[in-house]
Amino acid sequence: MEGTMHIAAEVCSETGVESSPRGPGCSLRHFACEQNLLSRPDGSAAFLQGDTSVLAGVYGPAEVKVSKEIFNKATLEVILRPKIGLPGVAEKSRERLIRNTCEAVVLGALHPRTSITVVLQVVSDAGSLLACCLNAACMALVDAGIPMRALFCGITCALDSDGTLVLDPTAKQEKEARAVLTFALDSVDRKLLMSNTKGIYSDAELQQCLAAAQTASQHVFRFYRESLQRRYSKS
Repeated sequence: MEGTMHIAAEVCSETGVESSPRGPGCSLRHFACEQNLLSRPDGSAAFLQGDTSVLAGVYGPAEVKVSKEIFNKATLEVILRPKIGLPGVAEKSRERLIRNTCEAVVLGALHPRTSITVVLQVVSDAGSLLACCLNAACMALVDAGIPMRALFCGITCALDSDGTLVLDPTAKQEKEARAVLTFALDSVDRKLLMSNTKGIYSDAELQQCLAAAQTASQHVFRFYRESLQRRYSKS
Protein backbone atom coordinates (compact mmCIF):
# COMPACT_ATOMS: atom_id res chain seq x y z
CA MET A 1 0.00 0.00 0.00
CA GLU A 2 2.89 2.35 0.71
CA GLY A 3 3.93 2.17 -2.94
CA THR A 4 0.43 3.31 -3.88
CA MET A 5 0.77 6.28 -1.53
CA HIS A 6 4.02 7.43 -3.17
CA ILE A 7 2.48 7.09 -6.64
CA ALA A 8 -0.53 9.08 -5.45
CA ALA A 9 1.72 11.88 -4.23
CA GLU A 10 3.41 12.06 -7.64
CA VAL A 11 0.07 12.06 -9.47
CA CYS A 12 -1.19 14.77 -7.18
CA SER A 13 1.70 17.11 -7.87
CA GLU A 14 1.95 16.39 -11.57
CA THR A 15 -1.65 16.10 -12.76
CA GLY A 16 -3.72 17.53 -9.94
CA VAL A 17 -5.18 21.01 -9.84
CA GLU A 18 -2.56 23.33 -8.39
CA SER A 19 -2.65 26.80 -6.89
CA SER A 20 0.11 29.36 -7.10
CA PRO A 21 2.85 29.36 -4.43
CA ARG A 22 3.17 31.92 -1.65
CA GLY A 23 2.71 35.41 -2.98
CA PRO A 24 1.98 38.93 -1.74
CA GLY A 25 -1.78 38.30 -1.58
CA CYS A 26 -1.60 34.97 0.24
CA SER A 27 1.07 33.53 2.51
CA LEU A 28 -0.09 29.93 2.13
CA ARG A 29 2.10 27.37 0.41
CA HIS A 30 1.00 26.00 -2.97
CA PHE A 31 -1.84 23.45 -3.06
CA ALA A 32 -2.45 20.47 -5.30
CA CYS A 33 -5.34 18.02 -5.21
CA GLU A 34 -6.45 14.94 -7.13
CA GLN A 35 -9.74 13.17 -6.41
CA ASN A 36 -10.95 9.65 -7.19
CA LEU A 37 -7.45 8.15 -7.14
CA LEU A 38 -8.35 4.88 -5.42
CA SER A 39 -10.82 2.29 -6.69
CA ARG A 40 -11.86 0.57 -3.46
CA PRO A 41 -13.10 3.51 -1.34
CA ASP A 42 -16.37 5.29 -2.20
CA GLY A 43 -14.40 8.52 -2.42
CA SER A 44 -10.73 9.49 -2.25
CA ALA A 45 -8.44 12.49 -2.53
CA ALA A 46 -4.74 13.25 -2.36
CA PHE A 47 -3.97 16.70 -0.97
CA LEU A 48 -0.58 18.35 -1.26
CA GLN A 49 0.21 21.46 0.79
CA GLY A 50 3.75 22.59 0.15
CA ASP A 51 5.76 19.43 0.80
CA THR A 52 3.13 17.99 3.16
CA SER A 53 1.00 15.32 1.50
CA VAL A 54 -1.95 13.25 2.73
CA LEU A 55 -4.05 10.61 0.97
CA ALA A 56 -7.65 10.17 2.16
CA GLY A 57 -10.25 7.49 1.46
CA VAL A 58 -13.91 7.50 2.52
CA TYR A 59 -16.00 4.34 2.95
CA GLY A 60 -19.76 4.58 3.36
CA PRO A 61 -22.48 5.03 4.19
CA ALA A 62 -22.11 1.30 4.87
CA GLU A 63 -23.29 -1.36 7.28
CA VAL A 64 -22.25 -0.70 10.86
CA LYS A 65 -21.46 -3.09 13.72
CA VAL A 66 -24.36 -3.39 16.16
CA SER A 67 -22.11 -2.28 19.02
CA LYS A 68 -21.33 1.00 17.20
CA GLU A 69 -24.79 1.63 15.76
CA ILE A 70 -26.46 4.97 16.49
CA PHE A 71 -30.23 4.86 15.90
CA ASN A 72 -30.67 8.46 14.68
CA LYS A 73 -27.46 9.21 12.75
CA ALA A 74 -24.45 7.70 11.03
CA THR A 75 -21.45 6.56 13.03
CA LEU A 76 -18.40 8.50 11.85
CA GLU A 77 -14.91 7.07 12.34
CA VAL A 78 -11.52 8.50 11.44
CA ILE A 79 -8.35 6.43 11.09
CA LEU A 80 -5.01 8.23 10.69
CA ARG A 81 -1.98 6.20 9.62
CA PRO A 82 1.53 7.67 10.01
CA LYS A 83 4.08 7.49 7.22
CA ILE A 84 6.05 4.80 9.07
CA GLY A 85 5.18 2.55 11.99
CA LEU A 86 2.00 2.22 14.00
CA PRO A 87 -0.35 5.02 15.12
CA GLY A 88 0.65 6.59 18.43
CA VAL A 89 -0.78 9.14 20.85
CA ALA A 90 -0.32 12.02 18.38
CA GLU A 91 -2.28 10.19 15.67
CA LYS A 92 -5.10 9.29 18.09
CA SER A 93 -5.35 12.93 19.15
CA ARG A 94 -5.54 14.10 15.53
CA GLU A 95 -8.13 11.43 14.75
CA ARG A 96 -10.38 12.83 17.49
CA LEU A 97 -9.97 16.42 16.24
CA ILE A 98 -10.70 15.44 12.61
CA ARG A 99 -13.68 13.33 13.66
CA ASN A 100 -15.16 16.20 15.69
CA THR A 101 -14.75 18.52 12.70
CA CYS A 102 -16.38 16.06 10.28
CA GLU A 103 -19.27 15.41 12.68
CA ALA A 104 -19.95 19.16 12.82
CA VAL A 105 -20.66 19.34 9.06
CA VAL A 106 -21.69 15.85 7.89
CA LEU A 107 -25.48 15.39 7.80
CA GLY A 108 -25.38 12.05 9.56
CA ALA A 109 -29.11 12.11 10.31
CA LEU A 110 -29.77 11.35 6.62
CA HIS A 111 -28.07 7.96 7.02
CA PRO A 112 -29.00 6.57 10.46
CA ARG A 113 -27.66 3.16 11.55
CA THR A 114 -24.80 3.27 9.04
CA SER A 115 -21.06 3.92 9.25
CA ILE A 116 -18.90 6.49 7.46
CA THR A 117 -15.17 5.85 7.78
CA VAL A 118 -12.45 8.31 6.80
CA VAL A 119 -8.99 6.75 6.42
CA LEU A 120 -6.02 9.13 6.17
CA GLN A 121 -2.51 8.07 5.18
CA VAL A 122 0.34 10.52 5.78
CA VAL A 123 2.60 10.48 2.72
CA SER A 124 4.96 13.24 3.84
CA ASP A 125 4.98 15.67 6.77
CA ALA A 126 6.70 19.00 6.15
CA GLY A 127 4.59 21.08 8.54
CA SER A 128 0.89 21.95 9.06
CA LEU A 129 0.00 18.25 9.00
CA LEU A 130 -3.33 18.52 10.84
CA ALA A 131 -4.53 21.24 8.44
CA CYS A 132 -3.53 19.11 5.43
CA CYS A 133 -5.38 16.10 6.91
CA LEU A 134 -8.53 18.21 7.32
CA ASN A 135 -8.33 19.44 3.73
CA ALA A 136 -7.76 15.92 2.38
CA ALA A 137 -10.69 14.60 4.44
CA CYS A 138 -13.01 17.32 3.11
CA MET A 139 -12.16 16.66 -0.54
CA ALA A 140 -12.53 12.89 -0.05
CA LEU A 141 -15.96 13.36 1.59
CA VAL A 142 -17.03 15.49 -1.38
CA ASP A 143 -15.76 12.83 -3.79
CA ALA A 144 -17.76 10.16 -1.92
CA GLY A 145 -20.93 12.25 -2.19
CA ILE A 146 -21.41 12.43 1.58
CA PRO A 147 -24.07 15.09 2.35
CA MET A 148 -22.62 18.04 4.30
CA ARG A 149 -24.09 21.35 5.41
CA ALA A 150 -20.83 23.09 4.43
CA LEU A 151 -17.29 22.39 3.34
CA PHE A 152 -14.47 22.84 5.83
CA CYS A 153 -10.75 23.53 5.75
CA GLY A 154 -7.81 23.57 8.11
CA ILE A 155 -5.43 26.51 8.61
CA THR A 156 -2.31 26.42 10.80
CA CYS A 157 -0.69 29.54 12.27
CA ALA A 158 2.64 29.82 14.07
CA LEU A 159 3.85 32.61 16.33
CA ASP A 160 7.61 33.08 16.58
CA SER A 161 9.51 34.52 19.54
CA ASP A 162 8.92 38.16 18.56
CA GLY A 163 5.20 37.63 17.89
CA THR A 164 5.38 37.45 14.09
CA LEU A 165 2.54 35.39 12.65
CA VAL A 166 3.32 32.78 9.99
CA LEU A 167 0.49 31.06 8.10
CA ASP A 168 0.84 27.46 6.93
CA PRO A 169 4.24 26.98 8.62
CA THR A 170 6.81 24.40 7.56
CA ALA A 171 8.09 21.79 10.01
CA LYS A 172 11.16 23.96 10.74
CA GLN A 173 9.00 27.02 11.43
CA GLU A 174 6.74 24.97 13.73
CA LYS A 175 9.75 23.71 15.67
CA GLU A 176 11.11 27.23 16.17
CA ALA A 177 7.71 28.78 17.03
CA ARG A 178 6.64 29.52 20.59
CA ALA A 179 3.01 28.69 19.68
CA VAL A 180 1.29 26.70 16.92
CA LEU A 181 -2.48 27.02 16.41
CA THR A 182 -4.65 25.06 13.98
CA PHE A 183 -8.23 26.04 13.17
CA ALA A 184 -10.98 24.25 11.24
CA LEU A 185 -13.42 26.65 9.57
CA ASP A 186 -16.60 26.13 7.56
CA SER A 187 -17.24 27.59 4.10
CA VAL A 188 -20.57 29.30 4.86
CA ASP A 189 -19.67 32.00 7.38
CA ARG A 190 -16.08 31.03 8.34
CA LYS A 191 -17.43 29.66 11.61
CA LEU A 192 -14.87 28.02 13.91
CA LEU A 193 -15.48 24.26 14.03
CA MET A 194 -12.37 23.14 15.91
CA SER A 195 -9.15 24.55 17.32
CA ASN A 196 -5.97 22.90 18.50
CA THR A 197 -3.25 24.94 20.16
CA LYS A 198 0.23 24.31 21.53
CA GLY A 199 2.57 26.76 23.25
CA ILE A 200 2.25 30.16 24.92
CA TYR A 201 0.16 33.00 23.47
CA SER A 202 -2.05 35.86 24.66
CA ASP A 203 -5.79 36.32 24.08
CA ALA A 204 -5.02 39.08 21.59
CA GLU A 205 -2.66 36.81 19.66
CA LEU A 206 -5.28 34.06 19.61
CA GLN A 207 -7.81 36.46 18.07
CA GLN A 208 -5.17 37.70 15.62
CA CYS A 209 -4.42 34.14 14.50
CA LEU A 210 -8.11 33.30 14.16
CA ALA A 211 -8.74 36.40 12.03
CA ALA A 212 -5.75 35.56 9.82
CA ALA A 213 -6.99 31.97 9.46
CA GLN A 214 -10.48 33.14 8.49
CA THR A 215 -9.01 35.40 5.81
CA ALA A 216 -6.69 32.65 4.52
CA SER A 217 -9.58 30.15 4.40
CA GLN A 218 -11.04 32.13 1.48
CA HIS A 219 -8.03 31.08 -0.62
CA VAL A 220 -8.50 27.42 0.35
CA PHE A 221 -12.23 27.42 -0.44
CA ARG A 222 -11.54 29.14 -3.75
CA PHE A 223 -9.03 26.39 -4.51
CA TYR A 224 -11.69 23.77 -3.65
CA ARG A 225 -14.11 25.39 -6.11
CA GLU A 226 -11.54 25.61 -8.90
CA SER A 227 -10.46 22.02 -8.31
CA LEU A 228 -14.05 20.70 -8.47
CA GLN A 229 -14.98 22.87 -11.44
CA ARG A 230 -11.97 21.66 -13.39
CA ARG A 231 -12.66 18.04 -12.52
CA TYR A 232 -16.34 18.05 -13.43
CA SER A 233 -15.90 20.20 -16.54
CA LYS A 234 -13.80 17.33 -17.97
CA SER A 235 -16.56 14.75 -17.50
